Amino acid sequence: MKIRYLGTAAAEGWPALFCSCPICTKARAEGGKNLRTRTQAIVDGELLLDFPPDTYCHALKYGLELARIQTLLVTHSHMDHWFPTDLIHRHEHFGHGVTGVLDVYGNQAVKDAFDAHILVDRFKPHPIGDVVHFHVTHGGDRIQSHGWEIIAVPADHDKREECLVYICKKDGKTFFYGHDTGLNLSEEAWKLIAAEHYDLVSLDATMGTKRIDGYHMGLADDEIMFAKLAELGCTDDHTVKVINHFSHNGEMTHDQLEAWGAQRGIHVAYDGMEIEF
Repeated sequence: MKIRYLGTAAAEGWPALFCSCPICTKARAEGGKNLRTRTQAIVDGELLLDFPPDTYCHALKYGLELARIQTLLVTHSHMDHWFPTDLIHRHEHFGHGVTGVLDVYGNQAVKDAFDAHILVDRFKPHPIGDVVHFHVTHGGDRIQSHGWEIIAVPADHDKREECLVYICKKDGKTFFYGHDTGLNLSEEAWKLIAAEHYDLVSLDATMGTKRIDGYHMGLADDEIMFAKLAELGCTDDHTVKVINHFSHNGEMTHDQLEAWGAQRGIHVAYDGMEIEF
């Protein structure tokens, strides 16, 4: 199984769109792995995780044929994870040769945003009900989609909606994709997480050196989470550990993040990074 991190930044991107802080200034000057678009990942070229406004950019940069994607998991409705307007382009009027149906899974707020952007007068001549099917998803739901077994897990994020993270399984491999969430997961969430053994775990590291009470994790929270997963028997020495979803407000450069990860056997995601597991 192979995961590719298409984008690895928080909502404002990195360097942030309107920011001149030292971290953003350094990123603009040095480029390379310091330049991060909004968070998105693809697994085995067929399972897409989140749909940010940078999706078109990702498709161009990495040569993705998104017409072939048939499963899309959306974590929550924040704009850096969900830009539904672009899904209108799956209609034959805009995109030719689309394969089958795109099954989209997300919470009610994600569905509401989809409806608000797609079910408008401008797009009425181009209904996409035959090529995009939306499935309102709740924590604890078990999904079967095009050979994937997916478990939706309640996240510790925006309390105004039912944010989700996902456990995904196929062909004997299992991974946990934990973006966006804080450390204060519910008893229901831990029960779902603890029931699995993971080949790869990808955790939120938005806050960098800082800590907040939930919503996102920083590096100290990541260490606690990885330790708890090991204690529960969910991971072992062969489990690939990744941190992802970075903000310039975490006040660490990519080199500093990599140095931190190297000391702990943790991969620091960057745009375009591929990991086979």
